[in-house]
Amino acid sequence: MRSIVPDYLTDALADVEPNMQGELAGYIPELAAADPGRLGAVFATVDGEVHGAGDVDVTFTIQSISKPFVYALALSDRGFAPVLAKVGVEPSGEAFNEISVERGTGRPRNPMINAGAITVHSVAGAEGLTPTERVDRVIRGLSAFAGRDLTVDETVCASEMESAHRNLAIAHMLRSYGILTEDPRAVVDGYIRQCSVLVTTRDLAVMAATLANRGVNPRTGQQVVDAAVVRQVLSVMATCGMYDAAGDWATQVGIPAKSGVAGGLIGALPGQVGIATFSPRLDAHGNSVRGVSLFERFASDMGLHVMEVPPAARATVRSDHVHGHGPAAMRVLEVQGGIRFAGAERIVREFVDAAPREPRVALDLTRVSSIDDVARRMLLEAVRRLTLDGHDVYLVDPESMIPDPDPGPGGRVTVISQVEQALSRPPARPENAS
Repeated sequence: MRSIVPDYLTDALADVEPNMQGELAGYIPELAAADPGRLGAVFATVDGEVHGAGDVDVTFTIQSISKPFVYALALSDRGFAPVLAKVGVEPSGEAFNEISVERGTGRPRNPMINAGAITVHSVAGAEGLTPTERVDRVIRGLSAFAGRDLTVDETVCASEMESAHRNLAIAHMLRSYGILTEDPRAVVDGYIRQCSVLVTTRDLAVMAATLANRGVNPRTGQQVVDAAVVRQVLSVMATCGMYDAAGDWATQVGIPAKSGVAGGLIGALPGQVGIATFSPRLDAHGNSVRGVSLFERFASDMGLHVMEVPPAARATVRSDHVHGHGPAAMRVLEVQGGIRFAGAERIVREFVDAAPREPRVALDLTRVSSIDDVARRMLLEAVRRLTLDGHDVYLVDPESMIPDPDPGPGGRVTVISQVEQALSRPPARPENAS
């Protein structure tokens, strides 16, 4: 059986592909030459599974999506107090490149706008690093989030530096307030190198999943930053990550997120999944038009709004075992707890990774406390695909967690209250048997 998630992503991409609204980031010559038709989406779960569709391995520059990750590195390297003394956490309600600071202090309002991000870059790494050493620290940190070595696109970097007048103006202003304490040009050069790191949509999803997984990269197992840092970063992403569209995003999508002017967009849903999309055409806020549409669909379809708090639950899959042998053999998957998207994906993957060889398959919901709508639909689609693969499928559901289950075209399921009821039944006779 093939996994359900890539098929869902493929369908979602097909729905937004005709949307030609938005413009490329024309103020950066290299980005203005990007292919506007590129489109990709990736889900990375907190236990390390990655599902994607579209242009998931096409490289592009990370741009402002680097901001939350370098903020995390700075908090880890210097501690909360020194970083918060230089950069606030309040939404600015302004565009990403506004010359925006607090009155009197000169402190940037948050680390997601350019003024804050330039300041954050200056405090990444240990004190006393040279500009080159600081950039090395940033790239190593971004690589740890991605789980592979990342590099800088020197062509994009040079292109951005040639047109960095506004960022240089911001940096000189910050220097005048004493927020920056070194050569503004060196800091801006390092910040632009940070933004010119090459990534793929797959990389960004893993990076987002690392935030969703309390700072542990789900692919490598490395603790990149600690959980307290992640909480701070996700909180700022939730309120400031989408610039002057942050309020609309918080209410309509509700996933801590960050965009970049190369067309990338990430979201990190704590405890569940990291999501990334790529589509270069931007709206008036500097956010990917099709990326925003995809996230709106994901949040709506799968109940991913962060305010939809899941009930506490233990590991979803309790056991996976086989009863009997030969034509009477039955694979039984016992699941438990409250099941949402991430739990349903884990159940589906159990059938994908270890495809049942037995004629009969039973999904035991006896210990399940709740199933949300997206999980119900995913499990019923799994039942349908198992049926199409030639299995007799049983749903052990004594509490009617899935009332009136309909697997859809070609699917069949027998609802029972105990596993023993299925074991006592004779194997179904194949439809083409004589």
